[in-house]
Amino acid sequence: MKGKVILVSSNQLGNGDKTLGENVLETFFTIVKQKEELPVAVFCMNSGVLTMTENSLVSVHLKEMEEKGVEILACKTCADHYKVSNKLAVGKISGMAEFVDLAAKYEVLTIS
Repeated sequence: MKGKVILVSSNQLGNGDKTLGENVLETFFTIVKQKEELPVAVFCMNSGVLTMTENSLVSVHLKEMEEKGVEILACKTCADHYKVSNKLAVGKISGMAEFVDLAAKYEVLTIS
Protein backbone atom coordinates (compact mmCIF):
# COMPACT_ATOMS: atom_id res chain seq x y z
CA MET A 1 0.00 0.00 0.00
CA LYS A 2 3.03 2.28 0.17
CA GLY A 3 2.69 5.28 -2.11
CA LYS A 4 -1.01 4.72 -2.71
CA VAL A 5 -4.18 6.68 -2.08
CA ILE A 6 -7.33 4.65 -1.51
CA LEU A 7 -10.42 6.22 -3.07
CA VAL A 8 -13.57 4.99 -1.31
CA SER A 9 -16.58 5.83 -3.46
CA SER A 10 -19.19 3.76 -1.65
CA ASN A 11 -20.05 2.58 1.85
CA GLN A 12 -20.02 -0.99 0.56
CA LEU A 13 -17.66 -3.01 -1.59
CA GLY A 14 -19.20 -4.50 -4.70
CA ASN A 15 -22.77 -4.64 -5.95
CA GLY A 16 -25.52 -6.79 -4.54
CA ASP A 17 -26.52 -7.35 -0.94
CA LYS A 18 -25.92 -4.15 1.06
CA THR A 19 -25.02 -5.89 4.32
CA LEU A 20 -22.59 -8.20 2.56
CA GLY A 21 -20.98 -5.24 0.79
CA GLU A 22 -20.55 -3.37 4.06
CA ASN A 23 -18.98 -6.44 5.69
CA VAL A 24 -16.61 -6.98 2.76
CA LEU A 25 -15.50 -3.33 2.93
CA GLU A 26 -14.88 -3.66 6.67
CA THR A 27 -12.81 -6.80 6.03
CA PHE A 28 -10.79 -4.92 3.40
CA PHE A 29 -9.85 -2.20 5.87
CA THR A 30 -9.23 -4.72 8.67
CA ILE A 31 -6.54 -6.25 6.46
CA VAL A 32 -5.15 -2.95 5.13
CA LYS A 33 -4.60 -1.49 8.62
CA GLN A 34 -2.51 -4.53 9.56
CA LYS A 35 -0.04 -4.04 6.71
CA GLU A 36 3.43 -2.82 7.51
CA GLU A 37 3.26 -0.22 4.73
CA LEU A 38 0.08 1.83 4.86
CA PRO A 39 -1.38 4.09 2.18
CA VAL A 40 -0.63 7.80 2.18
CA ALA A 41 -4.31 8.71 2.40
CA VAL A 42 -7.88 7.47 2.18
CA PHE A 43 -10.21 9.83 0.31
CA CYS A 44 -13.94 9.15 0.75
CA MET A 45 -16.49 10.46 -1.71
CA ASN A 46 -20.14 9.86 -2.55
CA SER A 47 -21.61 7.37 -0.01
CA GLY A 48 -18.04 6.49 0.95
CA VAL A 49 -18.17 9.43 3.38
CA LEU A 50 -20.63 7.38 5.44
CA THR A 51 -17.74 5.04 6.37
CA MET A 52 -16.26 7.91 8.37
CA THR A 53 -19.23 8.14 10.75
CA GLU A 54 -19.86 6.24 13.98
CA ASN A 55 -22.62 4.33 12.18
CA SER A 56 -20.01 2.44 10.16
CA LEU A 57 -17.72 -0.22 11.60
CA VAL A 58 -15.18 0.87 8.98
CA SER A 59 -14.64 4.10 10.95
CA VAL A 60 -12.88 2.11 13.70
CA HIS A 61 -10.29 0.85 11.19
CA LEU A 62 -9.92 4.26 9.58
CA LYS A 63 -9.30 5.77 13.04
CA GLU A 64 -6.51 3.25 13.69
CA MET A 65 -4.97 4.08 10.32
CA GLU A 66 -5.23 7.80 11.05
CA GLU A 67 -3.41 7.27 14.35
CA LYS A 68 -0.60 5.65 12.33
CA GLY A 69 -0.28 8.73 10.09
CA VAL A 70 -2.67 8.00 7.22
CA GLU A 71 -4.68 11.04 6.13
CA ILE A 72 -8.42 10.27 6.15
CA LEU A 73 -10.30 12.78 4.00
CA ALA A 74 -13.97 13.35 3.20
CA CYS A 75 -15.23 15.10 0.07
CA LYS A 76 -16.96 18.24 1.37
CA THR A 77 -19.67 18.23 -1.31
CA CYS A 78 -20.47 14.58 -0.53
CA ALA A 79 -20.43 15.02 3.25
CA ASP A 80 -22.76 18.00 2.89
CA HIS A 81 -25.06 16.02 0.59
CA TYR A 82 -25.35 13.16 3.10
CA LYS A 83 -25.57 15.67 5.98
CA VAL A 84 -22.65 14.09 7.87
CA SER A 85 -20.14 16.97 7.88
CA ASN A 86 -20.52 17.38 11.63
CA LYS A 87 -20.92 13.65 12.33
CA LEU A 88 -17.51 12.37 11.26
CA ALA A 89 -15.90 10.03 13.79
CA VAL A 90 -12.59 10.12 11.94
CA GLY A 91 -10.74 12.26 9.44
CA LYS A 92 -11.41 15.73 8.17
CA ILE A 93 -13.38 17.51 5.49
CA SER A 94 -11.43 18.06 2.29
CA GLY A 95 -12.15 18.87 -1.30
CA MET A 96 -11.80 17.43 -4.74
CA ALA A 97 -8.83 19.73 -5.39
CA GLU A 98 -6.86 17.97 -2.65
CA PHE A 99 -7.78 14.57 -4.10
CA VAL A 100 -6.63 15.69 -7.57
CA ASP A 101 -3.31 16.79 -6.04
CA LEU A 102 -2.94 13.42 -4.29
CA ALA A 103 -3.87 11.54 -7.49
CA ALA A 104 -1.23 13.47 -9.42
CA LYS A 105 1.42 12.44 -6.91
CA TYR A 106 0.41 8.88 -5.89
CA GLU A 107 -1.18 5.79 -7.39
CA VAL A 108 -4.92 5.60 -6.74
CA LEU A 109 -6.65 2.38 -5.69
CA THR A 110 -10.41 2.79 -6.14
CA ILE A 111 -12.77 0.86 -3.87
CA SER A 112 -16.40 0.86 -4.97
